[in-house]
Amino acid sequence: MTHQTPMPGSKAPAIEAKDATGQPFHAPASADARMAVTFFYRGVHCPICKTQIEDLAARQSEFRELGVDVSAVSMDDDDRFARQQAEWNLGDLPVAHAMTEASAREWGLFISDKAQDSEPARFAEPGIAVTYPDGRIYSLYFQNVPFARPTLDDLLKGLGFILKKGYPIRGTA
Repeated sequence: MTHQTPMPGSKAPAIEAKDATGQPFHAPASADARMAVTFFYRGVHCPICKTQIEDLAARQSEFRELGVDVSAVSMDDDDRFARQQAEWNLGDLPVAHAMTEASAREWGLFISDKAQDSEPARFAEPGIAVTYPDGRIYSLYFQNVPFARPTLDDLLKGLGFILKKGYPIRGTA
């Protein structure tokens, strides 16, 4: 199967998923947001995701200070999402679940089949998408394994530089 990722500068695909109430997910878009960051995570089975998403929930204010809205999305079904809601400390972080495989593929996320009992039959590997309020993609950080993700400190530092300096979208040639 061919793997394709959207190009920086192009319009971001929609995210077909459900919010915590079961309604269609809409990424946060506050009036003063200069960018949005969506964290795609593997699901409740992943301890690295738990650490990253809980840290994100605890540090939302640092992103907001930069004018950046954050959210997290997985392919977990309703039951796995309910377990996550009970077991993870998410505060008021906008978290979506039941992202369709088609939607994950439109974003260019890597898809894995179950390899361990704790995993669902199929799930998206981690990724981070940075977009502008008009829906254009600024940057994408995708992994085919759960390791070697950008840290929140690196993201915050980089986003601060980008927004302060008006650093352009790169990688469009």
